[in-house]
Parts: sequence; structure tokens; C-alpha cells
Amino acid sequence: MRRRKLRNPLALAVLATLWQKPMHPYEIAQTLRRQGKDSSTKINYGSLYTVVQSLEKHGFVEVTDVERQGNRPERTVYGITAAGRQETTEWMSDLVAYPAKEYPIFETALSLLGVLHPDDVVTLLEERLDALLVQAASSRGALEKLYETLPRLFLVENEYQLHMVEAEAAWVRGFLDEIKAGALPGIEEWKALHEKT
Repeated sequence: MRRRKLRNPLALAVLATLWQKPMHPYEIAQTLRRQGKDSSTKINYGSLYTVVQSLEKHGFVEVTDVERQGNRPERTVYGITAAGRQETTEWMSDLVAYPAKEYPIFETALSLLGVLHPDDVVTLLEERLDALLVQAASSRGALEKLYETLPRLFLVENEYQLHMVEAEAAWVRGFLDEIKAGALPGIEEWKALHEKT
């Protein structure tokens, strides 16, 4: 996987959106939201303009028009360049083909779990499990509705998110069972650590 000039996921989302047609930044944001991409990419108007400027600086997008409607300020319309199409294709190929280490905050919390008493961890993980189950049910229901109007190709990130939530719920349930049963190796030492303080 080669090193990218830009690594912000929002930059990739902008490039993919401009693949559809030239747009001004506000329209890009609206399109991403309308297509549900805000559930997989953080969209912030301030950073969107900065990302578009950076894409232009690197030659991945270019100004195709400047629109003005009535007394409104001018809107600069951007289109994807040939270099932008190539960058999008290569970037997407890398992301799909090569697993990358990501740093979810829950993983950080798990790595530092020993600072909490096991009894507190049980309570907190039960809360998390309940929240995950609600999230999974809600996502499953929304996905079923979306299948009625959209081709599956445009919903695969929603499917992936649902499966990740379900997998996390299954793992949390199993880990909880180990702690509750006292079967987690080192649990007695973990409890003793908190009895000393």
C-alpha cells in the first residue's frame, strides 16, 4: 500500500462524490448526507472546505464553474480531474485489499480495563451490551427499509456496520460470562488489586 498525499477519509468521500458530477462544497455535503455516507464518514462543513482546497492544491479536483444566484454569494463548483480519478481508484483499491490497524476507543478502554474493579466492569459491560443490542435492532430495521428502495451495493457499509455491532455484542456477552463465572484467567488477582486500594 503506497503512502497517500491525503489520508483524510472525508477527502476520499469528496472525490467519490465528485465522480458523480461537479458540485460546490455545500452540495457535496448535502449529497453525502442524502446518500447516508455521514454514517461512515464524519462530515463537518468547516473541514469540508479545507479538504476541497487541499484536493485542489494536489491537482485532484479543479474549479469547473462559479455560480451566482440572486444576492447569494458566489459558489465555486469543483470537478474531479483525471489525477483525482486515478487517486480515488488507487486509494479505494488499497483500502479494500489491505487490512489496516485502526484504533477504536473501545479497544483502548479494554487495554486499560484493570484500573476498574471487575464488579464495576460487569455493570458497565452489561450497559454496553444493552446499548449494542438496541443499536443492532435499530440498524437491522433501518436496513430492511432501505433494501426496499436502494440496491444492495449502496448499502454494504450499513451491512458491515451492523455485522460489526453484532460481533461486538457477541464478544462482550462472552467476556461478561467469563467474568461472572470467575473463569477469566487472573480474575482473582484483578479483584485483589482493587481490595488493596
